[in-house]
Amino acid sequence: MKKRQTVAERISFSLALALWLMLPAPANAHNGPPFPIIENHRVGPCIISLWTHPDVGTGAFFVFVEPIPGSVVPEDLKVQVGVQPESGRLPEVIYTADKDHSGGQLHYKALAEFDRQEFWRVRLILESSQGRGEEFSRVEATPVGFGRWDLLFYLLPFLAVGFLWFRGMSRRRNRMKKLQAA
Repeated sequence: MKKRQTVAERISFSLALALWLMLPAPANAHNGPPFPIIENHRVGPCIISLWTHPDVGTGAFFVFVEPIPGSVVPEDLKVQVGVQPESGRLPEVIYTADKDHSGGQLHYKALAEFDRQEFWRVRLILESSQGRGEEFSRVEATPVGFGRWDLLFYLLPFLAVGFLWFRGMSRRRNRMKKLQAA
């Protein structure tokens, strides 16, 4: 009798844990934080860091701006990000970055369109009355989600249910055989 209660408790705990793991969680349309592709480079009248999250579809670029020591960031600073596939199949498209003062640090944000997963050239352009500068980098646009592993990831719950059903049916058959033999 005691053994049956323990098994029942384990099953109840397992089901509660499975249900808790299946609860929906908020998603921000990407799998991780942005990452730097340019860090602490002098570009024109400023020192910049360019961070990106290049999702296929709409990717984001974050330009963090600091003044050169002994100066200030120009008030008329204009920041643009240009992207083009490295294959050259499309012309470069330039996106204007919007100023954002949140978080106590001056930064700009630009959203760029990536139509497929491949490597892209990135050109950062800074313009102001104090000067102009450009910096180049490259980035690989990646699909939203887990890419090729999406199917396996979303198939796992169905495989788990199938496994549990098969295991339960096997145990039931074994119990029936024991009862018939007795």
